[in-house]
Amino acid sequence: MNFIQTRGCDKNRAKSVTFSEAILSPIASFGGLYVPENLPKLGEEFLSKHLDSSYKELAFDMLSRFEIDIEPSVIKEALNLYDEFDTPSNPVPVVKVKENLFVSELYHGPTRAFKDMALQPFGVVLSSIAQKRNENYLILAATSGDTGPAALETFKNRANVQVACLYPDGGTSDVQRLQMVTEDAKNLKVIGINGVFDDAQNALKKLLASSQFKSALKEKNILLSAANSVNFGRIIFQIIYHIHSYLELVRQDGIRMGEKVYLNVPSGNFGNALGAYYAWKMGLFVEKIIISSNENNVLTKLIKTGKYDLRDCKVVSTTSPAMDILRSSNVERILYDMFGFERTKELMQNLEADDFYELNSDELTKLRECFDADFCNGEEGKKYIKEMFYNYNYLLDPHTATCLKSYETCSNPEIKTIAYSTAEWTKFSPVIANALTGEVDAEDIVALESISKEAKLEIPSMIKELFSKKIAQSTIIEKEDIEKEILKFL
Repeated sequence: MNFIQTRGCDKNRAKSVTFSEAILSPIASFGGLYVPENLPKLGEEFLSKHLDSSYKELAFDMLSRFEIDIEPSVIKEALNLYDEFDTPSNPVPVVKVKENLFVSELYHGPTRAFKDMALQPFGVVLSSIAQKRNENYLILAATSGDTGPAALETFKNRANVQVACLYPDGGTSDVQRLQMVTEDAKNLKVIGINGVFDDAQNALKKLLASSQFKSALKEKNILLSAANSVNFGRIIFQIIYHIHSYLELVRQDGIRMGEKVYLNVPSGNFGNALGAYYAWKMGLFVEKIIISSNENNVLTKLIKTGKYDLRDCKVVSTTSPAMDILRSSNVERILYDMFGFERTKELMQNLEADDFYELNSDELTKLRECFDADFCNGEEGKKYIKEMFYNYNYLLDPHTATCLKSYETCSNPEIKTIAYSTAEWTKFSPVIANALTGEVDAEDIVALESISKEAKLEIPSMIKELFSKKIAQSTIIEKEDIEKEILKFL
């Protein structure tokens, strides 16, 4: 299968590229992204075939249907990293929490967040390609809190790869920050910036498109790629767990095969939601995809009104910081799939030039056939955390809690909903402790112990150990100095 470009081809690049080429150089013509030329059709026969399959067996077969140019032995090696999750036979448990509400837990990997599901295997694949080509790569990662730890974990000490990870100083939880700044592998550089996530992501995109930066890297015999979900190497692994979660409900007799469900996705950069959309298009039985946001509710406004409006708009710091994002990169791939490259290019150029675009009425109707959305503020989120724990004995993190609001406002209660839990409670313990016990401004370690006692849960060792680890990465800079700092590291 080949990959094509969301904004058309500028004739300086090939019109279509292989999977390996798309993930090694993820920014396409005119600043666009790569997407599959077509999607494999799976359907009920494929789903029924995998009712008794392990997660790895399902994943291998689905990836095979994409006909990507990665050797089967490398794919199997990449998928074997799921053996290191809490429950290797089923790395994504699906738990019933209400009569028609199920939670797909995506956080059972090494960094306790959903980014492990895609980034752990992705690291093996990219490093393998680099070694096969005898090339050296700088992998850029911009993070609102979860991509960074997962990218650093998967790429540390891998051959032919160095990583520069950008995060907003003060814009992550303490646990997320410690997961990054305690990494001491020589091929990793962690850079805090005085700014917000959108600043980090904008810097990443500019560097990926900068001929000057690429020339500076070339002098060092280094090529450039990225670990963010602009890279389809991330997205392809995110499709799998939506299919798995549906099959889990069938196995649990929660639904019958062929029954439609809602997929309720807490969304920041829209990669998780895009994976759900592709799974639907490939044959998964979906009623609608529900997008759950926090106070940075640009996605809710887009889906409700057709307007993507960033004019006079600034990022708001919230209790769900991994979603404190205004420019959601993967919306572009939805626009392309629905409206084609010419319209996508027009809309994205309008956003870049004017911080605004608007869909016409027909386009909005088409978008709303697939998506609905609502947003949940921090106080509402904490009420859901408290209610779900004390009434249903289920502990939510603040990002997953946003799904409860949209579950109530956007769902037909007669139709089952799969909500996606993107992080373990340990990643955002001060917010959860405040919700459960009223503690205010507790340090992470205090909050962790408080929740552990209240909920009778063990703090995982990989989280507890962070607080005694040595800080190995202490760089904090202005966003204007990012390029200089990365070249200094190299």
